[in-house]
Parts: sequence; C-alpha cells; structure tokens
Amino acid sequence: MDLLKDKVALVTGAGGGIGRGVARRFAREGAAVVIAEIDRASGAQVAREVEELGGRALFVHTDVLQKASVEAAVAAAAERFGGLDILVNNAFVPTPNVLLEDKTDEMLEQTLTSTVKACWWAMRAALPHMRARGGGKVVNFYSIDVDIGAWLHADYNTAKAGIVGLTRSAAAEWGRFNITVNAIAPTAMGATFHKLAAENPGFAERSAAMRPLGRCGDPEDDIGPVAVFLASDMSRYVTGESFHVDGGLHLPGYNSRPAHVPVREY
Repeated sequence: MDLLKDKVALVTGAGGGIGRGVARRFAREGAAVVIAEIDRASGAQVAREVEELGGRALFVHTDVLQKASVEAAVAAAAERFGGLDILVNNAFVPTPNVLLEDKTDEMLEQTLTSTVKACWWAMRAALPHMRARGGGKVVNFYSIDVDIGAWLHADYNTAKAGIVGLTRSAAAEWGRFNITVNAIAPTAMGATFHKLAAENPGFAERSAAMRPLGRCGDPEDDIGPVAVFLASDMSRYVTGESFHVDGGLHLPGYNSRPAHVPVREY
C-alpha cells in the first residue's frame, strides 16, 4: 500500500517497542522514515529494517532531554529528504516507579523534559518545514495512566496530561497551516511489557484478560495502523483528538495500587 508514498516522517524513540512498530508500518506505506533514537545500536538496526522493507531510512542519534539534539534531528530529516511531512513524538525517559511523595524534583524535571518539552521543541522545529510543504501531520503519545491516575507514575501522568493540552492547543492554532495534531494512548507489547512478562509468570495472560478484545496489542500491527491513519490523508478532517488504542482497556481500566500500600494511613 502507498498511503504515505513520498512522505517524510520522523519518529522519536523508534529504536524499539511502539516507536519501532510505527516506523516499520510507515515504511510499508511508502514513507521515508527518520529514526530519532538515543540508542545507536537499536536505532541503526531499525533503519536497516526499514530499508529491508523497501523504504528509505535515516538514523539520527537523538537525546530528547536536549533541545539542540531534538532540533538537529528535525533539521537532518529535512536536509536528507528535502522536507518533513509527519512528526511522531513517542520517546520519553522513564524514572523509578515510586509513590508520589517519594518522587523527586529531578524525576519530575526529567519526565517533563523528555515528554512535554521534547514534544514542544520537535513540533516548533517541524513547523516551518511543514508549512513549506503546504501542511503536515503531528501524532503525539499520551497514556491511559492519565485517565486512571496510575500509581507510581505521578510525574509521568502529569507530563502526559500536558501532552494532551499541547496537542489541543496546536490543533487549534495550526489548523490555519493545514497541520493536524492528534494523540494516541497506546498499550502494546513493547520492551517494558516483555520485561514484566519475563519477570512475572502469567503477566501476559492476565494483561490480555483485562482487555475486552482479550489480547495484548502488537506495536506494528495494532498501533502502527492507527498512526498511519493519523499521518495520512484519510484523517485530513481530524484534529485535536485523543484516541485509545488499547484493545478496550480504557473501558474497565485497571487497579494499579501496589499490594503493600495500605488503603488508609490515618
């Protein structure tokens, strides 16, 4: 298929998990894909995979904690492929899973920087290139954790809620440039999922059973197509929206309270 033929896409954090799945799906649809990834080995590997799928690829070593690095990735995309049509903000740098009262200012700053600030920097850097092309597509990532107030993720929940606000603001203001801006809240079998499954027998089965569809998502085959939709002309009249792509997990939600934490401490 050629839903993204002749388009240039940049995907942050594309060296693994959902980012890799999106990059590979974009390649299958004809896009040139820029792999903006901090891990050199995995970033280069995904670039090779994109080329093996018949696509054009560029790996750019990118640290989303650094503004100059994010801006350089956007500039490299435009220089190599002549412009930029699609931006997918997927990367973030995780912090330890601890209670809100144990989160530090440094943890909060790291999470805000790698999500809200990195997204802000990438979007603003991409804007002139998209305007030069007559429009563009921005796909941001938020999380079901925001909706349920997931325990041990207070800084992450705060940052991802900010992503929703940024998505809506950009959609409202950049529609005049023919740029659509939408967000996806995905759950899929990425690196974290496989680590938990390896460490906790039965985790994969329990995770699948929580979802109305009864299975866990695949980054390339379940999340990738929704990203393609939002990156293609099929969604040209959709902007400012947030989509759950989680097999229906957002309907029942889930209890994230750690077993060792008392219900009441007063």
